[in-house]
Amino acid sequence: MSDQNSPKEEKRDEHREGLDLAVADVNAPLAGAADAGNPQRDNNIMNMVQQQLRQLQLQEQQPPSFKFWNTQPVPKLGEVVTENTYINPPVPIEQVQQKAYGLPPGFHWTDVDLKDPEELKELYTLLSLNYVEDDDNMFRFDYSAEFLLWALMPPGWQKVWHCGVRVDESNKLVGFIGAIPCHLQVHDRDVKCVEINFLCVHKKLRSKRLAPVLIKEITRRVNLKGIFQATFTAGVVIPKPIARCRYWHRTLNPKKLIETGFSALKDKMTMARTIKLYKVPEAPLQNIIPLQEKHIKSAYKLLMNHLKNYKLYPRFTEAEFKHFMLPRDNIIYSYVLVNDKQNVTDLCSFYNLPSTVVSNPNYNQIKAAYSFYNVATTIPFKDLMQNALIMAKKADFDVFNALDIMENELILEELKFGIGDGFLQYYLYNWKCPDLSPQQVGFVLQ
Repeated sequence: MSDQNSPKEEKRDEHREGLDLAVADVNAPLAGAADAGNPQRDNNIMNMVQQQLRQLQLQEQQPPSFKFWNTQPVPKLGEVVTENTYINPPVPIEQVQQKAYGLPPGFHWTDVDLKDPEELKELYTLLSLNYVEDDDNMFRFDYSAEFLLWALMPPGWQKVWHCGVRVDESNKLVGFIGAIPCHLQVHDRDVKCVEINFLCVHKKLRSKRLAPVLIKEITRRVNLKGIFQATFTAGVVIPKPIARCRYWHRTLNPKKLIETGFSALKDKMTMARTIKLYKVPEAPLQNIIPLQEKHIKSAYKLLMNHLKNYKLYPRFTEAEFKHFMLPRDNIIYSYVLVNDKQNVTDLCSFYNLPSTVVSNPNYNQIKAAYSFYNVATTIPFKDLMQNALIMAKKADFDVFNALDIMENELILEELKFGIGDGFLQYYLYNWKCPDLSPQQVGFVLQ
């Protein structure tokens, strides 16, 4: 989140501070009259401190072990990849493990039926209480049940890919991982894969090592459908990102963001001046209208032609485009400009992903818009994104978030976005390719 220091950074700083203190202790004169007359004791203490210092330095330099990921078909961190190809070749379906992976005693697998309102509510509850939080545990993603249906049930979805773990005794849902079908363009290759999302394990069960088993089980289930590659994003670095992108935040409701701790009042700035600084126009700059069914064909063509400018992008079918882009209340917002023939010439879109505000007496949620897919051909890209900000403000969003992917970086500062402290890594599973800059990425995972 913006203007928030990461506890991980603070911990590393404390570690370095400890090293500095150890060096200072070694170089300082030893105190006490008795010690001053005992050079052997002085040498022993000096040797002991120097040995501890070397151990601390080794710990500081030691990279994470990545025990699980070192067993998976992914490149190693630091590996320079020049090929664009699979790591393990596909195998006949009959050679794929037919039996589900074993779970710890007391747990069993389940296919979460998202068409069942009760099971959908169970998944929503699991995610709302246990899914991604910021480093300071102040905010937690709050995916709505309707959002989950949108994200997890596109054309071609499979119930068996909504993979859950339940407790035997209570039947409570305590783990989940989801996959949806996806075609990706990766450099010059068309890759049939799945998008992996919503990996979540109940906080009280994190020591059970359920996450690696969930990953292996969803891999097995996807392999049984003849698909051997996957893509996902994560805020953490594991072996090995193909792209590392940065979040930027555009304040729309500064008072609320400051009072919740999402952002901070800058030096020499009053609240009144801050509110004035981030005010957006009341009406859009051009006559943009919501995307409608009649616009789908031309809007689809517009987006797919635009995405060819990038090295990583989804090869949507028209049905997938319609599913993900047609407006849905409180989920996906898409706006277009059309010409005299009612063909779409410009497109902007964003989706609604609020965050629960943890332990704040005045606010329980921040309404956040996330930039989705945007194409400008008849107006400047800056104007298009300004229109997106205006429409987000009209829909009562508090903040508009965007990654520095595609063309976004060109207009972020000019439109008063502030750089965040969060990164998003893009990953491919069982596929390796040369690294990508954020500007070469044309793909957004919800």
